[in-house]
Amino acid sequence: MHKVLLVGDGAVGSSFAFSLLQHGGVDDLVIVDIRADHAHGDAIDLEDVTPMMAPAQVHAGTYQDAADADIVVITAGVPRKANESRLDLVNKNIAILKSIIDPVIESGFSGCFVVSANPVDILTTLTQRLSGFPKRQVIGTGTSLDSARLQVALAQALDISTSGIDAYILGEHGDSSFGAFDEATIQGKPLKTYPGISPALLTKITDQVHGKGSKIISHKGATYYGVATSLMKICRAILLDQAIALPISAPLEGQYGIHDLYLGTPAVIAAGGIQTVLEAQLSEDEYRRMQASAKAIAKILMAVE
Repeated sequence: MHKVLLVGDGAVGSSFAFSLLQHGGVDDLVIVDIRADHAHGDAIDLEDVTPMMAPAQVHAGTYQDAADADIVVITAGVPRKANESRLDLVNKNIAILKSIIDPVIESGFSGCFVVSANPVDILTTLTQRLSGFPKRQVIGTGTSLDSARLQVALAQALDISTSGIDAYILGEHGDSSFGAFDEATIQGKPLKTYPGISPALLTKITDQVHGKGSKIISHKGATYYGVATSLMKICRAILLDQAIALPISAPLEGQYGIHDLYLGTPAVIAAGGIQTVLEAQLSEDEYRRMQASAKAIAKILMAVE
């Protein structure tokens, strides 16, 4: 039986639960939230999806339910405001993270943590350090959402389908992230030689990616569908042993000359968590950007630990 425990039943958490039930792979979905009545209401609402999609049990629960779970998904946290960076959230959300990790560990949980609360690279790094779990068993959504936004922006600019675009955003899930354009392809051809691509367009698209979250928040108060789908893909890869490569917040142990922190890079995800962390072949400028992203994350970590 495949079991997932979701901690945090806000917009991201509930969207993730809906997406996971739609796509299948889970047999038992437990929802934990500080608002227990809300979690119960969401569970009995979501269970109505199962006859039309895939059979699964859905119910509200407690941290003790993590004991036999395959995955604990953490979406709980203070949401970002339109004029606030993800790094501004760090002190608010570290306290919440600590209140989650301890009781989950006390339950006897031995599966994988998947984190999407922001700032995700910092909170994923801290989840691993606080839990003491092997690094392969702790994953953050990282730049999966940023990469999806990049692919959407490229498709719209070139009037093509996103299905033919293979391009990632790497580094911090935040302002220091960057497009790995030298390695990207469109319909099997190098992105930089594709008709219509120019340095000015790539700069414009990168700015769009960086600003899209704040733009969405200014209109509707939060972003959740994209990151919820990223969470679903990560969890299904673990539950179904898919061994697929996704741009996530992964533990770097020498890749890009970076050690002992989590940052956005492609990694292969399968049963048990991260199978392999992939090091993209970056240009000199991209390599410097990756280093700068790591320094920004490391500085915050030093200040909070």
